[in-house]
Amino acid sequence: MSDIPSFTEVVTRSGLSLSLRPVTRDDGPLLRDFFDKVTLEDLRFRFLTAMLRVSDDQIASMIDVDHKQTEDFLAFVDDGALVGSAMIAIEPAGERAEVAIAVRADYKHQGVGWTLLNRAADHAKTRGCRTLEAVESRLNQKAIEVERDSGFTVKAYPDDATLVIVSKQLQ
Repeated sequence: MSDIPSFTEVVTRSGLSLSLRPVTRDDGPLLRDFFDKVTLEDLRFRFLTAMLRVSDDQIASMIDVDHKQTEDFLAFVDDGALVGSAMIAIEPAGERAEVAIAVRADYKHQGVGWTLLNRAADHAKTRGCRTLEAVESRLNQKAIEVERDSGFTVKAYPDDATLVIVSKQLQ
């Protein structure tokens, strides 16, 4: 079993206590269980395609990160349940990073997504990125609202009217 990185303790805007840590290679079963508790609509928004279940290959790519260019932060509540995931991928030049967040259905509206988004922005900034972006379905108004509340701007996605790019200047 690999070493588990240390946790960072945070409190969401709603007062929910979370423990955040980077993903490890042993977290596949944990992520599988987590995504089974994410709504189908939120799976579609997270992966930008309709699906009934996250594939084994997708889970493998989430745990096989280098912790430099790619990171996946996991958010846990006091009982150890995984309630959120924030995947950050930094482009090779290091100027821009992209984030994708998922929150378990029974923990939505408690500030988990907002907290993960801000953690992703802090991480990208410490890595020297100037911009953090997310590609969102235009239908994902709740996420877009959270992103706007966190200082992101919204623009059309080139060549796909169903998507938008939300971005935040970090430096």
